[in-house]
Amino acid sequence: MSGESLTFSDLQAMAEDGSIDTVIVGFTDHYGRLMGKRFDADFFCDSIDEGTHACRYLFTVDMEMEPLEGFEFADWSGGYGDMHLVPDLDTLRIAAWADRTAIVLCDVVEGEDGIVSVSPRTILQRQVDALGRANVGSAAASELEFFIFRDSYQTAHAKDYRDVQAAGWYVEDYHLLQSERTEDFVGPARRALKASGVPVESSKGEAATGQHEINLRYAPAMEMADRHVVMKQCLKALADSKEMSVTFMAKPFPDTPGSSCHLHISLWHDGRNAFSDGIDGYRTDIFRWFLGGWMAHTHHLMPFYAPTVNSYKRYQDASWAPTRIAWSTDNRTAGFRVVGSGNSLRIECRIPGADANPYLAFAAALASGLDGIANKTEPPPPADGDQYAAFHEQRVPSTLAEANEAFRSSAESVRLLGDEVVAHYGRFFQMEYDAYNRAVTDWERRRYFERI
Repeated sequence: MSGESLTFSDLQAMAEDGSIDTVIVGFTDHYGRLMGKRFDADFFCDSIDEGTHACRYLFTVDMEMEPLEGFEFADWSGGYGDMHLVPDLDTLRIAAWADRTAIVLCDVVEGEDGIVSVSPRTILQRQVDALGRANVGSAAASELEFFIFRDSYQTAHAKDYRDVQAAGWYVEDYHLLQSERTEDFVGPARRALKASGVPVESSKGEAATGQHEINLRYAPAMEMADRHVVMKQCLKALADSKEMSVTFMAKPFPDTPGSSCHLHISLWHDGRNAFSDGIDGYRTDIFRWFLGGWMAHTHHLMPFYAPTVNSYKRYQDASWAPTRIAWSTDNRTAGFRVVGSGNSLRIECRIPGADANPYLAFAAALASGLDGIANKTEPPPPADGDQYAAFHEQRVPSTLAEANEAFRSSAESVRLLGDEVVAHYGRFFQMEYDAYNRAVTDWERRRYFERI
């Protein structure tokens, strides 16, 4: 079964012969974390038609699992009842990083058949359905960067995440010798992903000490988002088993580049890339309008690309993270970079960080691009040169508070995503920012303890 999707019949046979005895049943919360349960494989096979349940509070909690107030979806007054998890058997795969384990991702529904509109996977599914109504499909990829440390998660926690030991000791961008020294982790990660039905293209060192990237093969947007969350689960679990750690923070250190999640998207129709005529390199109206819509809606959908306070510390000039909402052909200083030709022609959005929830990021991108096609939205002229110095171009928001204010107050956000989604996530992002404002940081103590 290595590298292939796992059918339900396969799972039944493997449960019977004991080669699989555990099934991870999961879905992502707002942060993109996998939440759920581990099932005995025999019980899962016997009860699959019933699905399972999880507490509604999982869509109203913060990072510490504390229930937050002010959500219409669930609060103390409603008693925090259950929501129903329905496994999507198309996502069933071996979890090769774990012993005798499979994993399946779920849709979240109300009762027996009603969708939960604020579930990240549901939000993306609505845009996938919109693609179908437009008679196109998507090819998508998310380039996910991360830092590797020789400290275990437990040791890093005990150190209060200070002075953690990077896996390398100099910048290793494309550097084969330095990246050889992390093959004790990255090699098993590539192999485990492939054996888990998550095809890998390549891995490489990145632009900061201990920073790496594993590129997954492109897929339709939903499948790509599923692969993305499985990859994060795999890498964290594998690091834990090796007494190492990885982080997907957007900006873990002030003096190094942050970690991105570049989104690549093209639309397809009848087996051909709808962005290209495939003949002389001509870019179609569909390409132009999709790009125009994506760019036009970036500012007020920004929290779906950059969802944490830390996200916005990544946007520094001359840092490899874009700071301007501009586009260019093969220019890494622009927020949107057009790459490839013919059937490989695609738009790369370099704005999302590694902390993005892939379902929400892809949903925002598709909703924006499809709106651009529907309204024939023209992009601005392509930018030339160093876009860090292009002060006339619109800058990405500087803080989560600024981004969330644009998200909550924009009629366009509601039109694209629905008022329930905007109200729910606007509240969530506000609570995240409020938690940050209440915190007292090491920087404040170092600066003010004695000298203020």
